[in-house]
Amino acid sequence: MSAHRRPLPGLADVHDAIDRLTAETGRSPSVLALATRLGLANTTFRRNFPGICTELSDTPGTAGGTAAADAYGKVKADNARLRRDNRDLAEQLELAIAAIQRLTIDNDRLQTALHDARAVTPLPRRPRC
Repeated sequence: MSAHRRPLPGLADVHDAIDRLTAETGRSPSVLALATRLGLANTTFRRNFPGICTELSDTPGTAGGTAAADAYGKVKADNARLRRDNRDLAEQLELAIAAIQRLTIDNDRLQTALHDARAVTPLPRRPRC
C-alpha cells in the first residue's frame, strides 16, 4: 500500500456533498461528479460506496422523464437560436468584407488622384515690385 493514501470520507460527508451538488445543479448528481467533488477516483468511490452509487443511478430514472425532455427541448431551442445567430453573423461578415473591399478601391482611387494633383508643375511666381 502507498503511504500517500488519503482517508475515505465518511457517509455523512458523502451525503453532504450530494446535498451541495443537488443544491448547485438542481438535480441529483452523477456518481462521477460526486466522486470528483470528494477528491476520489470514480472506481474508488464505486468500490467503497456501492449503495450510494445504486441510489444515484436509480434517481434520474425516478425523477421523471419530463426534466430530461425539458432539458433536451432547451438544448434544441438553444441550438436553433445559435444556428440562426451564426447565419446572421456570417451574412454580416460578408457585408463587412464587401464594404472593406469597396473602401479599399475608393482609397486607391483617392490616393491616385492626390498623387496626380501633386504632380502638377507649379508656375513661376511673378516678382513683386
